[in-house]
Amino acid sequence: MQTELKIVVSMALLRLLAGSIEITAALLMLKFGRVHTAMKINGVLGLIGPIILTLVSALGIWGLAQQLPLTKVMVVAAGVALIFLGTR
Repeated sequence: MQTELKIVVSMALLRLLAGSIEITAALLMLKFGRVHTAMKINGVLGLIGPIILTLVSALGIWGLAQQLPLTKVMVVAAGVALIFLGTR
């Protein structure tokens, strides 16, 4: 498999994993039916989301680094950093 395709597949699998975790968490919230428990589950999701975003972004930047000039890769990396700063 080509390197670019491997990166895209890895990015997609991470997003599928994140989606599966979100759906499972929603089902657990419904199962327990308590606000207190739902907030705990939501807190865990709040930790997982940024981790997945970071991993997917890192894979994307790594893939772009092989195709784009360094200046453009740095602009993309700065954009990702601004997303994190904006959500603090």
